Amino acid sequence: MKKKNIVLLLALLWSMQLWGQRNSAYESYIHKYKELAIEEMQRYRIPASITLAQGLLESGAGNSLLARKSNNHFGIKCGSAWDGASVRHTDDAPNECFRAYKHPKESYEDHSKFLATRPRYSFLFNLSLTDYKGWARGLKRAGYATDPRYADKLIGIIETYELHIFDTKHGKNKRGKEGEFFHQPYLANDLVYIIARPGDTFKILSKELGISRKKLAKYNELPKKHTFSGGEIVYLETKRNRATPEYIIHKVKPEDSMYSIAQTYGIKLKRLYKMNEMDETEGIPPVGTIMRLR
Repeated sequence: MKKKNIVLLLALLWSMQLWGQRNSAYESYIHKYKELAIEEMQRYRIPASITLAQGLLESGAGNSLLARKSNNHFGIKCGSAWDGASVRHTDDAPNECFRAYKHPKESYEDHSKFLATRPRYSFLFNLSLTDYKGWARGLKRAGYATDPRYADKLIGIIETYELHIFDTKHGKNKRGKEGEFFHQPYLANDLVYIIARPGDTFKILSKELGISRKKLAKYNELPKKHTFSGGEIVYLETKRNRATPEYIIHKVKPEDSMYSIAQTYGIKLKRLYKMNEMDETEGIPPVGTIMRLR
């Protein structure tokens, strides 16, 4: 197909969306990835409608070269901190570096982490989960895309395909009003965590996050009935065997414990003991001791 015809076809498809006529390729994409978007919403507090609309727009409903060859559904570029697989693709400039994934699920997870851990997007998490228009305009204002009509396109997709129903049907927080008690997600050792509030339990957090009490307790190496005093790090996925390369050692401070060090750097407690040739029955070494983290 000639380039001119391709451009005309794309324009026609987009005009169909603007006038509320549905595209079967978009509907297939929504059916395939809606549950994944809902799961990400429950873990990171990003509206499923926004995630789906961005995936649809950025990947051309999964048909873009980046999506087909590299499973990159959100057009996320490498950035200086990315050390995973990558591909070269022309976008705003020739031969730019984009992230590559083994499976679309990894792309969805990375999209959530990308928004949740960058300061320029932090204001979005003050919005209601049902405020998809605020999220769309906020993403544009924060510089997610250079297209001046980016927000309008997201909103058009959400309303044409009624994606906003996914934000309310599965996203309500059972602890209170929708969105009121959500914990802000953060990132350490490429792991997502939240900061516990006084009185939090794994049962409470499980209802909010959509992760079982058993898994949360296992991730954080604590009893299932543990009650938090507030300020503790709570990981939402399995901790790693070592810290990231920028954290090689830790100097023991008066307030430290072996567990607090493990939580700070996202390391499994048993691995921390093993790296430092310590028995698990031993307490924290003397203040000033240098401990290995990798």
